[in-house]
Amino acid sequence: MKKEGQVRIPSGCAIAAVISKEGKKMSGEAITNAMKPMHDRSNGLGGGFAGYGIYPEYKDLYALHLFFDDRNTRKECEAFLKEYFEIVHSEVIPTRKTPKITDEPMIWRFFVSPLRSMLASMQLDEKEFVARAAMKINTQMKGAYVFSSGKNMGTFKAVGFPEDVGMFYKLDEYEGYSWTAHGRYPTNTPGWWGGAHPFTLLDYSVVHNGEISSYDANRRFIEMFGYKCTLQTDTEVITYILDYLIRVQGLTLTEAANVISAPFWSTIEQEPDKEKAERLKFLRTMFPSLLITGPFSIVLGFTGGIMALNDRLKLRSMVVGEKDDKVFIASEEAAIRVMEPDAENIRYPAGGEPVIVKVKEGAF
Repeated sequence: MKKEGQVRIPSGCAIAAVISKEGKKMSGEAITNAMKPMHDRSNGLGGGFAGYGIYPEYKDLYALHLFFDDRNTRKECEAFLKEYFEIVHSEVIPTRKTPKITDEPMIWRFFVSPLRSMLASMQLDEKEFVARAAMKINTQMKGAYVFSSGKNMGTFKAVGFPEDVGMFYKLDEYEGYSWTAHGRYPTNTPGWWGGAHPFTLLDYSVVHNGEISSYDANRRFIEMFGYKCTLQTDTEVITYILDYLIRVQGLTLTEAANVISAPFWSTIEQEPDKEKAERLKFLRTMFPSLLITGPFSIVLGFTGGIMALNDRLKLRSMVVGEKDDKVFIASEEAAIRVMEPDAENIRYPAGGEPVIVKVKEGAF
């Protein structure tokens, strides 16, 4: 008989998140510990975290986290960055040696500001400028990967179990108002450092449990708008879809959710609110190639909030709980109880029902 760990577990992967609506800072230690009871959902081939509000001293700069294969690649990339950005500060990302995290690449962070002259000559706003620079590095610079590019936030990921990844990156020494986490059980794509979750672009980060059967259609559509899927996993496309819908197209979070996890046509036809029904029809007609099919539960992190979402059939587990000003989300209630033993209002959102939590204005 095969033992657990020797067979494919398509319902594997673990996600977790916590946010303080008051903008209160929380150590990364709690979200790291939350992944421990979900250990068996991973297989050691990927773990990662995203923290928001963790760089207050550089809050107005873009924090670029990069993996490099070697020193020459780092020098080449730094020379490229200097052509487009003012590099205010750069350093190796501090890590803690552990026997469970091995074969690490060079891991650096650069705090940068786009050069005004470049913005003017390219006629781009800051966010589009940074997004294009990240895409250029990931597609044209072999051995260099931008895996985080937002302001006052950062992603930390590796090949390993998430609780070990958290220790490796010293997340207990960081404080943020929001954290997301992921333990990976890759089923169709390789386990490697760049392929671990979260996947990010600018301040958007996505952790995902499940797999995307519509990946090819989604990828072909989104790559028409300058996005390039280079990280060898289906989840990457979700991040770019959400960036396109929210930042580029200007949709609300709820509208974006109604695109990627759209109600069935039969459900729309039965919607009693005619105005809402027309809006849902419009979204389905406008963005048919961005409907994500297959089982998934995701958490989108962004500056000032998070959004959790299931596929419309709710084929993956997702639990939500609350306590005081904090909201907790995880694949299992056990993870929430680690973060807050007295969590209340435990609930299981319906398929396609977005859970959106925002920090109160001015709190961070």
